[in-house]
Amino acid sequence: MGGDDTAPGSGGPRVVALGGGHGLAAALGAWRRITPDLTAVVTVADDGGSSGRIRREMPVLPPGDLRMALAALAGEDDGRQEMARLLQHRLGGTGVLAGHPVGNLLLTGLVELHGGDTVRALDAVCELVGACGRVLPMADVPLDLVARVETVDPDDPARTRTIRGQVAIASTPGRVRDILVSPPDPPVHPDVLEAIARADVVSLGPGSWYTSVLPHLLVPRLRAALAATRARVVVVLNLEPQPGETDGFSPEEHLRVLQAHLGGVALHTVVADAESVVDRCGLLSAVRECGAELVLAPVAAPDGSPRHDPARLGAALSSVVGAR
Repeated sequence: MGGDDTAPGSGGPRVVALGGGHGLAAALGAWRRITPDLTAVVTVADDGGSSGRIRREMPVLPPGDLRMALAALAGEDDGRQEMARLLQHRLGGTGVLAGHPVGNLLLTGLVELHGGDTVRALDAVCELVGACGRVLPMADVPLDLVARVETVDPDDPARTRTIRGQVAIASTPGRVRDILVSPPDPPVHPDVLEAIARADVVSLGPGSWYTSVLPHLLVPRLRAALAATRARVVVVLNLEPQPGETDGFSPEEHLRVLQAHLGGVALHTVVADAESVVDRCGLLSAVRECGAELVLAPVAAPDGSPRHDPARLGAALSSVVGAR
């Protein structure tokens, strides 16, 4: 399982972090404290806000989650951090550009400049911000998410509805019963598959469980690469349920849903916030059912807000890597 965590010249383990949005940004903020050999593999199913507007008007991947990963990996000097803030800056006003983050427009323009080559555009922005690692899309085409959602209205004769689109799924009251991606077998860039094949560690989560974490396991070529890798697979659980996706979910329920989608992917370590777990015995049982080990650590922000603290999460993940 996995190669040498301290391969010559790497300065740390080769890590591939999968996810999207704020959850992936938190994971990247933690992993960059441990290793410079870091690859973010980012969801491309966003259909809301600026990303939704761009993907409807242009033949490109939705740039929002990719932009957030780039900003999370930006160099620490003042100039690089200013570029990261520029990527995240949303244009004001009331016109057609209002609300667009500058980074979304920059990425879209670079993709067009490079003849539709998203990976080349991402590498260019990585160089621009002095990124600690690399950012890649999970698929080479935009994805749509399709979910079966059981509604909470007892008088609803349908009860279970098919909902299409990330924003619609996240905002539909009820419990998601299953989810799939469309197209069902999208192309995946060779660099993504190579990064997973050579990784020492692959991490999933935290993040929106059904729309940012599980989609990676729904892409056949990605799942096959994850099943074949010798890397240690680490899952970081969320701090609390997400409204519209995992209402009422305990940490162990999050894990059981993940287990149902693993499809041959081994799971080795589960990291959870010590203060967020109510039923430690229940979670430990669920972790053991997956054949994994449980790491309980203080990984939430010290101010009590429901977000992962990159420094604390980095310390927990460092202990996981060191345990190997």
